[in-house]
Amino acid sequence: MRNKILWSDETKIELFGVNARRHVWRKPGTAHHEANTIPTVKHGGGSIMLWGCFSAAGTGRLVRIEGKMNAAMYRDILDKNLLQSALDLRLGRRFIFQQDNDPKHTAKISKQWLQDHSVNVLEWPSQKHLWRDLKMAVWRRHPSNLRDLEQLAKE
Repeated sequence: MRNKILWSDETKIELFGVNARRHVWRKPGTAHHEANTIPTVKHGGGSIMLWGCFSAAGTGRLVRIEGKMNAAMYRDILDKNLLQSALDLRLGRRFIFQQDNDPKHTAKISKQWLQDHSVNVLEWPSQKHLWRDLKMAVWRRHPSNLRDLEQLAKE
């Protein structure tokens, strides 16, 4: 059954930095030495919102979300990307779709789209650790602008 599940979620990814606490071991009195500091950018340099999906077979589409996402935008993302991702991943028509309980996901228009397309839905907790892995992988490649950020995330 696990091989038939298509998981999805949204996340914000920042151009500079990762929203994660970092711990450093250092000798007393060396806190301000260059080797023990992490450079920062005031206001983070910008960010993008992404919707993505994955299964045991691999990753599906990754979509940049323009503006603040609402239920209508979410339905459009599903319409343009969900069934194609399932097809690309060879999940078949009887795949199970996972999404968390975000209000956009449980809105009437979202539920109606899923029902109209005969998509079986499994409510499941969000996959925040996978988004952190993506953010770390992108951050290690040092994107210099939001277009690079999006491209590296998709790669």
